[in-house]
Amino acid sequence: MHYGLIGHPLTHSFSKSYFETKFQQLGLPGYSYSNFDISSVHSLRDLVAEKQLAGFNVTIPFKTDVLECLDYTDPVAAKIGAVNCVKVVGNNQGSFSLKGYNTDYYGFAQSIKPFLEPQHERALIFGTGGSSKAVAYALEQVGVEVYFVTRGEKKHEKCFSYNELNDYIFQAFKLLVNTTPLGMYPATDTCVPISFGALGSQYLCYDLIYNPEETLFLKQSRAQGAVTINGLNMLRLQADKSWEIWNDQAL
Repeated sequence: MHYGLIGHPLTHSFSKSYFETKFQQLGLPGYSYSNFDISSVHSLRDLVAEKQLAGFNVTIPFKTDVLECLDYTDPVAAKIGAVNCVKVVGNNQGSFSLKGYNTDYYGFAQSIKPFLEPQHERALIFGTGGSSKAVAYALEQVGVEVYFVTRGEKKHEKCFSYNELNDYIFQAFKLLVNTTPLGMYPATDTCVPISFGALGSQYLCYDLIYNPEETLFLKQSRAQGAVTINGLNMLRLQADKSWEIWNDQAL
């Protein structure tokens, strides 16, 4: 059975090492997991047929683009507007269907749950890509009001540009989530351009990046007394949920 990860670029993959270890632990010698660095989703169905994939994960920048390739989208994933897990049904002589799911929101929700306090009633999410949609959905499900911060065109009514951020806004938002790739290896000296001096001990700062273990965003936040979380536990949780979906244990 062959599984994989599609995205671009794939300079480092948590998923490959995680699933290869899982296959060894479960005693599944015929199972493999590969990285597929592709330039667009237009060749996706050919890739699935050629590699005889039974399922695959989706990462930056294709979590929204992949929707156009699917034969079925789970209602939750459709509501989120992003897919990071695809189950391949059939795949016999080029005939198969692709079913899309979102396990990011599950991984994020479960990993942040123990840290949420009453003051975290409003969240600023940095970024407006596929991961930000899953984060927003997870937070809204537990009653957290969500606003986005973007460097580009505002895609949401509840959206700020970075130059609009000020101390007054940060006083109202004590939960900060980075869903951008800023700070990811190898560009570890980059960070979302915010004033960390406005933060304090009541803040919870979450970075979906897991490599490095502590990004500049988390380091700067921790220096102000904030509680910080990286994305490693989220990745483990979403990967396990993907495995359940591929094996019909979560459907």
